[in-house]
Amino acid sequence: MGTGASMATSFYGPMRATDADRENVHAALQSAYADGRITWDEFDSRSSKLVVAKTYDQLSVLTRDLRKPVPYQPAKYPVGIRPTTNHLAGISLGFGLGQVVCWFFGGIIAVVCGHVARRQIRKTGEQGASMALAGLVLGYLGIAIPILTVLLVVLAVKS
Repeated sequence: MGTGASMATSFYGPMRATDADRENVHAALQSAYADGRITWDEFDSRSSKLVVAKTYDQLSVLTRDLRKPVPYQPAKYPVGIRPTTNHLAGISLGFGLGQVVCWFFGGIIAVVCGHVARRQIRKTGEQGASMALAGLVLGYLGIAIPILTVLLVVLAVKS
């Protein structure tokens, strides 16, 4: 088909075309019809003109307006299969947000699950890295704020 597509930009002009050139153009027309770039009526009309075409100019008229087919782009992931989200990342974020109920221990669970989730995500390529990071930040804040509060109270009582 490579030579059939080049017929549209031929510089041979009025020079007589060979049977092989006609076959190449016919293959290009068949490909365009199979791809849906031309209708059956257009294919039939151009094929009829192809039979009587004698020169390169007459052949190039038949394929001049055909664009090249768009190459197939495979899906990033296999069809029907989506990447999964790491479950520990969700648990880390959940305990990071749920520190209102179980404040200090929720922070510890969020930090541990967040670190484990990030390590698993790096190995497996799963989704959820931002969820694990948010769980880590909230977990560390949930641990640091009570410890600082206790330290400030102890220092205030000693003074």
